[in-house]
Amino acid sequence: MSERITRGSGNVFKDLGFENPSEYQAKADLALQIIKIISDRELTQEKAATLIGASQPDISKLKGGQLKGFTLDRLFSFLLKLDMSIEIRVTKPRSKKKRGLLELVG
Repeated sequence: MSERITRGSGNVFKDLGFENPSEYQAKADLALQIIKIISDRELTQEKAATLIGASQPDISKLKGGQLKGFTLDRLFSFLLKLDMSIEIRVTKPRSKKKRGLLELVG
């Protein structure tokens, strides 16, 4: 039995046929950073929600990867309320594969 393996593009949302896959990837990357900070600071979902001006169910949704209803702007505001700095760089893509991805430094 022979199976064919297809290499992914590096963006699972693109591979799954999502519209605006780069935006979904950026949201996922930001949500991951937010959840990591909350975890590193050992905050409860309730304390984290109060700190960033969200609800506890919002934190639960972020942790579960449910990003519907979270704009990039809102995710940026959460990071700022967690005392993080945000840098946005605009560059020419090195390759078509890397186009539109958010680079997180960490």
